[in-house]
Amino acid sequence: MLPVTASASTAAATPTPEAGRAPVVIYTDGSCKGNPGPGGWGAWLATGEHSKELFGGEPQTTNQRMELTAAIRALAALTRPCTVVLYTDSLYVLKGITTWIAGWKRNGWLNSAKQPVKNAELWRALDEAAAPHQIDWRWVKGHSGDAGNERADALANQGAALANQGGAALANEGAATVSGPRAAP
Repeated sequence: MLPVTASASTAAATPTPEAGRAPVVIYTDGSCKGNPGPGGWGAWLATGEHSKELFGGEPQTTNQRMELTAAIRALAALTRPCTVVLYTDSLYVLKGITTWIAGWKRNGWLNSAKQPVKNAELWRALDEAAAPHQIDWRWVKGHSGDAGNERADALANQGAALANQGGAALANEGAATVSGPRAAP
């Protein structure tokens, strides 16, 4: 199985990632228990010997919103411009950020049917979060045994379970930092 790869361009005035640094590998996923319904997002970030897990959720959302939120939160967690390899099992996210977004911006955030783009506020947030980084966007088939995708899926399900239990009180996302030798998730 070869991943689908696509790159998104960054603005010329954006600071460039430091040469010689290992890329940050990110796996993201979204989950929804009912669509719409309680949902969660999860992200696993790794570089060198360090990794970080992020997750959260919302009491009433959709799977697509959680997929987008996972990518936004993962990129927002980076503290400086980085070279990133971001894996998603969502073709909606992959095609949206690498193909469709240029047309949406050119057309005033209207889709090809001249209707407002769904989740436009999240697409804008993802575009902004991606801007400082050089990102290689890759698709990975979900639930196919890829360790990073399986970990992101587990984190997203953890966020959805938390959202289902806590309802609107789920303002705080979970985060765990794992240091030391990087193991497969």
